[in-house]
Amino acid sequence: MYSPAEIENIPTEPYLVINSYASWLRQHKVKNGKRSQLLSTTDYTTRHQTLAVALRHYFHFERKKNGTLFSRSGVYVSPKFVLAPGSVADKYYYDIPFPKGHIGLKSFNAEVIDEEGNPIPLHETYLHHWVVGRYYARTGFVEPEQTGFQELNKSDFTFVRNTGMCQNNVLGQYFGLGSETRNTSTHVPDPYGIEVGNPAEVPAGYEERWMLNVHAIDTRGAENGLGCTECRCDLYNVSTDSRGQPLRPGYKGGLYCCYDGVQCRVKQGFNGAKRSLYLRYTVKWVDWSDAVVPVKIYIFDVTDRMNHSAGPSIVHDCRVEYNVEESCSATSTTSDRCLDNQWAMVTMPTGGYVVYGVAHQHTRGLGSTLYGEDGRILCSSIPIYGKGKEAGNEAGYIVGMSTCYPQPGSVKINDGETLIVLSDYSSTQTHTGVMGLFYILVADTLPKSSLLSLDAPL
Repeated sequence: MYSPAEIENIPTEPYLVINSYASWLRQHKVKNGKRSQLLSTTDYTTRHQTLAVALRHYFHFERKKNGTLFSRSGVYVSPKFVLAPGSVADKYYYDIPFPKGHIGLKSFNAEVIDEEGNPIPLHETYLHHWVVGRYYARTGFVEPEQTGFQELNKSDFTFVRNTGMCQNNVLGQYFGLGSETRNTSTHVPDPYGIEVGNPAEVPAGYEERWMLNVHAIDTRGAENGLGCTECRCDLYNVSTDSRGQPLRPGYKGGLYCCYDGVQCRVKQGFNGAKRSLYLRYTVKWVDWSDAVVPVKIYIFDVTDRMNHSAGPSIVHDCRVEYNVEESCSATSTTSDRCLDNQWAMVTMPTGGYVVYGVAHQHTRGLGSTLYGEDGRILCSSIPIYGKGKEAGNEAGYIVGMSTCYPQPGSVKINDGETLIVLSDYSSTQTHTGVMGLFYILVADTLPKSSLLSLDAPL
């Protein structure tokens, strides 16, 4: 795969790729397909193959009987973040490279890499989460570096959240995963797409942009690796949050204890070098057309404590994270029943057809299920644990979550239906700052059988 430097230099439009290649040939006096004596065969072949791969990677065309449709994919990298053993990066990047125009998003995949483009395993750098959000920025506005979007002036910045019902902009992202990112599908099935970039929806004087939040923890040499990834406050030796406010009484661990720049405890005498890392992300999309069926994004949270008796003025209270208390010993004869079960009820104002579902959990998660009002299972998502050392298969870590792709029309949520989201964790020991989120895509209508597939394999 490409390194950050190589990706930065590959144009994202086909004519730019071609022009780049043509310009390079002219500079090296290559005419009529023949190279000059000053150009080595290796240089010519390498450059030719790189650009050919770029073309194939970014754009693949699919012939259809009644026209030509195509899907595109782009590979990008975040700005650099630097980590030393035990350190934490919780970065906010604004106006990130992202596909432009009126499009339908088909997938967003990401992983942490080093400067050479090598994947970094979770037992070295734990990817707590990455989330991608959409917003409108006043034309000409330059976002302050490393500022949470909640702190930006509303006259300059408007966060465009998903359709989910958590309060304010909590869990309002379009995509987001954590340690499971390498083996969890985010693909939006045909003929559906997440509609963005519609110029009719962008307020006058503003433009659509995208932001990225990356939260990574370097656990090399950590005294307690699991404790560091669970953001245990005692291991970070903090008593205030990122704004300098005292932690609430009884807060043992979570996001308020492992913010940008804090340090988790490492073993005495351990030495490890700082290193520059990036989040490499791949976006796939299609041009928007009547052939694409729009879907809505919902993210449910098992910590949501909405008041169901409040009538039309229901206010949600999604707390995002919670603790699992130890309930029995792992060595006891009943250890297989050491289970922490959290659940929440969420009423859907409007329903639709579920086309995709997946959960997000942390280490020691056992799975999550979304139920309909009558107890029917809408989707179950089970964690995949690694068994080795290589990136994508790290033993003891959740390296993937199973996903749901129901047959069109087979899973329907009714208007006003109350759903139950459930999250299970092992409770053989205490865990702090865990999450129990469930992400689904819902379509208002079913696709017509005659609709074309927009990204079938070539």
